[in-house]
Amino acid sequence: MYGSRGAGALSTRRASAVALGAALLLAGCSSSSDGEDKDKDKDKNAGAGITQQPKDAGPFWVNPDGNAAQQLAALEKSDKKDQAAQIRKIAEQPTSEWIRPENPEEQARGFTEAADEAGRTALLVLYNIPHRDCGQYSGGGAADGDAYRAFVDGVAKGIGDRPATVILEPDAVLHLVDGCTPEQFHEERYDLLKGAIAKLTALKNTKVYLDAGNAGWGNPDQIFEPLKWAGIDQADGFSVNVSNFYTTEDSIAYGKQLSAKVDGKHFVIDTSRNGNGPYTEGDPGERWCNPPGRALGETPTTKTADPLVDAYLWVKRPGESDGECKGGPKAGEWWPEYAQKLAAASE
Repeated sequence: MYGSRGAGALSTRRASAVALGAALLLAGCSSSSDGEDKDKDKDKNAGAGITQQPKDAGPFWVNPDGNAAQQLAALEKSDKKDQAAQIRKIAEQPTSEWIRPENPEEQARGFTEAADEAGRTALLVLYNIPHRDCGQYSGGGAADGDAYRAFVDGVAKGIGDRPATVILEPDAVLHLVDGCTPEQFHEERYDLLKGAIAKLTALKNTKVYLDAGNAGWGNPDQIFEPLKWAGIDQADGFSVNVSNFYTTEDSIAYGKQLSAKVDGKHFVIDTSRNGNGPYTEGDPGERWCNPPGRALGETPTTKTADPLVDAYLWVKRPGESDGECKGGPKAGEWWPEYAQKLAAASE
């Protein structure tokens, strides 16, 4: 398929219980005052020396106990300094938390409370639409429409009034357009996406970006009307290049063309692995899946090259597998060797 598929599976299936527990612990361990003093106090307890990025670069929360941070701590304990230095490039950056189907309210609350305590914004991804990924590497999703609505309700309750930025359902609209999702599921999917946008944007401090594919899949003319049917008018904007590798320059061009067709909506770009652009060898159908020779892209920031681009984000968590291809583990599992190569190539 078109590259963005492995995006969600990566983190949707990851073992988030440890990270969530850390988030809950982090949320409760600070008693310091507001602003930077609070941040400094919290940073003293950050695992593997992981601290928050400066607010003037971007508002997003760094999870001090994510997969990269855990590997970093293990490498430093083993005195593997060179490898640790590479993984630190990933561990010290804010990356998305993909909300799993089990206990979504507790996960959303844990991540947003931890972020809020650190004076930052949680970056969340919802990837649980029924008939997700057409049953392929990232297949799954909610059992039916009611289960999905309950999932979104739980996430909304967990977020509450705390700051959050939500990337909504990678590939969900794209797969309505490219023929991957059977016709009989289209009407329900549009309804579910529209309902999710309405529910989440009603929250006081939550921004929502509906996923809109990538620069390599097709033409903006093919997707702008489906985005409107899915409720893009109520969203804060759309996301592009999620879990994909297209350059930031190409992603900006694609996003600007699409923005012009959806009433000037702003957008965000996943730059997590686009440092060397897309892979152009091997089977075209699996160039998106764990391609070799890729590199980390621009670090997350709200200081972008275009006023229509609200942020560069690491939506895909670098170092997590796209699926069982090219020697990779299951989608969403941490792959230390691939993480090392991504980081080393970004020098």
